[in-house]
Amino acid sequence: MDVAVLFARQDSTYKTLPGVDVYDIDRDARTFLGGMPVVAHPPCRAWGRLSHMAKPRPDEKDLARWAVAQLRQYGGVLEHPNGSKLWADQQLPAPGAPADQYGGWTLGISQHWWGHRAEKKTLLYIVGCRPSDIPDLPSISLGSGTHVIAQDTRKGNGGRRLQRGDLGWRPFVTHAEREHTPPQLAAWLVELARRCRTEKRKAA
Repeated sequence: MDVAVLFARQDSTYKTLPGVDVYDIDRDARTFLGGMPVVAHPPCRAWGRLSHMAKPRPDEKDLARWAVAQLRQYGGVLEHPNGSKLWADQQLPAPGAPADQYGGWTLGISQHWWGHRAEKKTLLYIVGCRPSDIPDLPSISLGSGTHVIAQDTRKGNGGRRLQRGDLGWRPFVTHAEREHTPPQLAAWLVELARRCRTEKRKAA
Protein backbone atom coordinates (compact mmCIF):
# COMPACT_ATOMS: atom_id res chain seq x y z
CA MET A 1 0.00 0.00 0.00
CA ASP A 2 1.42 3.39 -0.94
CA VAL A 3 -1.57 5.79 -0.71
CA ALA A 4 -4.17 6.12 2.05
CA VAL A 5 -7.71 7.27 1.28
CA LEU A 6 -9.32 8.89 4.31
CA PHE A 7 -13.08 9.23 4.89
CA ALA A 8 -14.21 7.04 1.99
CA ARG A 9 -17.71 5.62 1.59
CA GLN A 10 -18.20 1.99 2.54
CA ASP A 11 -18.95 1.20 -1.12
CA SER A 12 -16.15 3.42 -2.39
CA THR A 13 -14.64 2.92 -5.83
CA TYR A 14 -11.23 3.43 -4.18
CA LYS A 15 -11.48 -0.12 -2.82
CA THR A 16 -11.08 -1.42 -6.39
CA LEU A 17 -7.76 0.39 -6.98
CA PRO A 18 -4.41 -1.35 -6.38
CA GLY A 19 -2.01 -0.09 -3.73
CA VAL A 20 -4.65 1.94 -1.88
CA ASP A 21 -5.34 1.66 1.86
CA VAL A 22 -8.96 2.79 2.33
CA TYR A 23 -10.39 4.14 5.58
CA ASP A 24 -14.18 4.17 5.60
CA ILE A 25 -16.50 4.81 8.56
CA ASP A 26 -15.85 1.30 9.93
CA ARG A 27 -12.06 1.73 10.01
CA ASP A 28 -12.12 5.35 11.27
CA ALA A 29 -9.62 7.54 9.43
CA ARG A 30 -8.26 8.81 12.74
CA THR A 31 -6.53 5.43 13.21
CA PHE A 32 -4.30 6.26 10.19
CA LEU A 33 -0.68 6.01 11.39
CA GLY A 34 0.91 8.05 8.61
CA GLY A 35 3.92 7.20 6.50
CA MET A 36 2.25 7.64 3.10
CA PRO A 37 0.48 10.39 1.11
CA VAL A 38 -3.27 10.68 1.45
CA VAL A 39 -6.40 11.38 -0.55
CA ALA A 40 -8.77 12.98 1.96
CA HIS A 41 -12.53 13.40 1.61
CA PRO A 42 -13.47 14.73 5.08
CA PRO A 43 -17.17 15.36 5.78
CA CYS A 44 -18.17 18.69 4.29
CA ARG A 45 -21.71 19.43 5.47
CA ALA A 46 -20.43 21.55 8.38
CA TRP A 47 -18.30 23.60 6.00
CA GLY A 48 -20.55 24.19 2.99
CA ARG A 49 -22.73 27.10 1.96
CA LEU A 50 -25.70 25.45 3.67
CA SER A 51 -23.82 24.64 6.88
CA HIS A 52 -26.36 26.65 8.88
CA MET A 53 -28.91 23.98 7.96
CA ALA A 54 -26.64 21.00 8.62
CA LYS A 55 -26.70 18.86 11.75
CA PRO A 56 -23.17 17.44 11.98
CA ARG A 57 -21.96 15.27 14.84
CA PRO A 58 -20.17 17.25 17.60
CA ASP A 59 -16.73 16.05 16.46
CA GLU A 60 -17.41 16.16 12.73
CA LYS A 61 -16.12 19.64 11.93
CA ASP A 62 -12.70 18.86 13.40
CA LEU A 63 -12.23 15.91 11.03
CA ALA A 64 -11.49 18.29 8.15
CA ARG A 65 -8.97 20.21 10.25
CA TRP A 66 -7.32 16.92 11.19
CA ALA A 67 -7.20 15.92 7.50
CA VAL A 68 -5.42 19.17 6.61
CA ALA A 69 -2.78 18.36 9.25
CA GLN A 70 -2.23 14.89 7.71
CA LEU A 71 -1.70 16.45 4.28
CA ARG A 72 0.79 18.94 5.61
CA GLN A 73 2.80 16.15 7.23
CA TYR A 74 2.59 13.38 4.64
CA GLY A 75 1.53 15.09 1.40
CA GLY A 76 -1.44 14.39 -0.81
CA VAL A 77 -4.73 15.99 -1.78
CA LEU A 78 -7.88 17.05 0.09
CA GLU A 79 -11.21 17.40 -1.73
CA HIS A 80 -14.05 19.68 -0.63
CA PRO A 81 -16.90 21.50 -2.39
CA ASN A 82 -16.33 24.83 -4.06
CA GLY A 83 -17.03 27.54 -1.49
CA SER A 84 -16.00 25.40 1.51
CA LYS A 85 -15.40 27.52 4.61
CA LEU A 86 -12.52 25.22 5.50
CA TRP A 87 -10.30 27.35 3.27
CA ALA A 88 -10.73 30.44 5.45
CA ASP A 89 -10.65 28.46 8.70
CA GLN A 90 -7.30 26.81 7.88
CA GLN A 91 -5.92 29.70 5.82
CA LEU A 92 -5.63 27.56 2.71
CA PRO A 93 -4.62 29.49 -0.42
CA ALA A 94 -7.32 30.39 -2.92
CA PRO A 95 -7.13 28.98 -6.47
CA GLY A 96 -4.41 30.87 -8.33
CA ALA A 97 -2.78 32.18 -5.14
CA PRO A 98 0.85 31.36 -4.22
CA ALA A 99 1.54 28.20 -2.24
CA ASP A 100 1.41 28.38 1.55
CA GLN A 101 4.30 27.71 3.95
CA TYR A 102 3.71 23.97 3.61
CA GLY A 103 3.96 24.09 -0.18
CA GLY A 104 0.20 23.60 -0.39
CA TRP A 105 -1.85 25.16 -3.17
CA THR A 106 -5.41 24.95 -4.43
CA LEU A 107 -6.75 23.70 -7.75
CA GLY A 108 -10.38 24.28 -8.73
CA ILE A 109 -11.95 21.56 -10.85
CA SER A 110 -15.32 20.34 -12.09
CA GLN A 111 -16.02 16.68 -11.47
CA HIS A 112 -17.93 16.74 -14.75
CA TRP A 113 -14.53 16.61 -16.47
CA TRP A 114 -14.15 13.05 -15.11
CA GLY A 115 -17.63 11.85 -15.98
CA HIS A 116 -19.85 13.08 -13.13
CA ARG A 117 -23.38 13.78 -14.40
CA ALA A 118 -23.38 17.12 -12.55
CA GLU A 119 -20.73 19.81 -12.88
CA LYS A 120 -19.95 19.57 -9.12
CA LYS A 121 -17.35 22.31 -8.79
CA THR A 122 -14.69 21.20 -6.34
CA LEU A 123 -11.59 22.53 -4.57
CA LEU A 124 -8.44 20.45 -4.19
CA TYR A 125 -5.80 21.39 -1.61
CA ILE A 126 -2.55 19.77 -2.76
CA VAL A 127 0.65 19.40 -0.71
CA GLY A 128 3.91 17.95 -2.01
CA CYS A 129 3.33 18.20 -5.77
CA ARG A 130 3.95 21.28 -7.88
CA PRO A 131 1.38 22.37 -10.47
CA SER A 132 3.75 21.31 -13.25
CA ASP A 133 4.02 17.78 -11.80
CA ILE A 134 0.35 16.79 -11.42
CA PRO A 135 -1.14 14.13 -13.71
CA ASP A 136 -2.58 15.36 -16.98
CA LEU A 137 -6.03 16.83 -16.64
CA PRO A 138 -8.74 15.35 -18.86
CA SER A 139 -10.03 17.29 -21.84
CA ILE A 140 -12.09 20.00 -20.18
CA SER A 141 -15.74 19.96 -21.16
CA LEU A 142 -17.20 23.45 -21.34
CA GLY A 143 -20.77 22.16 -21.50
CA SER A 144 -23.14 21.74 -18.58
CA GLY A 145 -23.79 18.46 -16.86
CA THR A 146 -27.06 16.69 -17.54
CA HIS A 147 -27.91 16.80 -13.81
CA VAL A 148 -27.34 19.15 -10.87
CA ILE A 149 -26.39 18.91 -7.20
CA ALA A 150 -28.79 21.80 -6.41
CA GLN A 151 -31.01 24.01 -8.52
CA ASP A 152 -29.73 27.54 -9.14
CA THR A 153 -32.00 30.01 -7.36
CA ARG A 154 -30.50 32.93 -9.28
CA LYS A 155 -32.18 31.77 -12.49
CA GLY A 156 -35.59 31.14 -11.03
CA ASN A 157 -38.65 33.28 -11.69
CA GLY A 158 -38.63 36.02 -9.05
CA GLY A 159 -35.67 34.39 -7.33
CA ARG A 160 -37.46 31.10 -6.64
CA ARG A 161 -35.74 27.78 -7.14
CA LEU A 162 -36.09 26.35 -10.64
CA GLN A 163 -38.81 23.74 -11.02
CA ARG A 164 -39.50 20.99 -13.53
CA GLY A 165 -40.68 22.62 -16.76
CA ASP A 166 -38.71 25.85 -16.22
CA LEU A 167 -36.09 26.78 -18.80
CA GLY A 168 -32.74 25.59 -17.51
CA TRP A 169 -34.14 23.04 -15.05
CA ARG A 170 -32.16 19.81 -14.78
CA PRO A 171 -32.84 16.79 -12.56
CA PHE A 172 -30.94 16.21 -9.32
CA VAL A 173 -28.33 13.49 -9.00
CA THR A 174 -29.03 10.85 -6.38
CA HIS A 175 -27.77 11.19 -2.81
CA ALA A 176 -25.16 8.50 -3.51
CA GLU A 177 -23.93 10.37 -6.61
CA ARG A 178 -23.48 13.52 -4.53
CA GLU A 179 -21.06 11.61 -2.32
CA HIS A 180 -19.38 9.22 -4.77
CA THR A 181 -16.16 10.17 -6.52
CA PRO A 182 -16.30 9.26 -10.24
CA PRO A 183 -14.00 6.26 -10.87
CA GLN A 184 -11.80 8.19 -13.32
CA LEU A 185 -11.38 11.04 -10.82
CA ALA A 186 -10.60 8.60 -7.99
CA ALA A 187 -7.80 7.06 -10.07
CA TRP A 188 -6.51 10.54 -10.96
CA LEU A 189 -6.47 11.64 -7.30
CA VAL A 190 -4.58 8.49 -6.26
CA GLU A 191 -1.97 9.07 -8.97
CA LEU A 192 -1.70 12.70 -7.84
CA ALA A 193 -1.14 11.61 -4.23
CA ARG A 194 1.57 9.16 -5.33
CA ARG A 195 3.49 12.09 -6.81
CA CYS A 196 3.32 14.09 -3.58
CA ARG A 197 6.45 14.25 -1.46
CA THR A 198 6.92 16.45 1.60
CA GLU A 199 10.23 17.31 3.25
CA LYS A 200 9.24 15.26 6.34
CA ARG A 201 8.61 12.19 4.19
CA LYS A 202 11.88 12.68 2.29
CA ALA A 203 13.77 12.75 5.57
CA ALA A 204 12.06 9.65 6.99
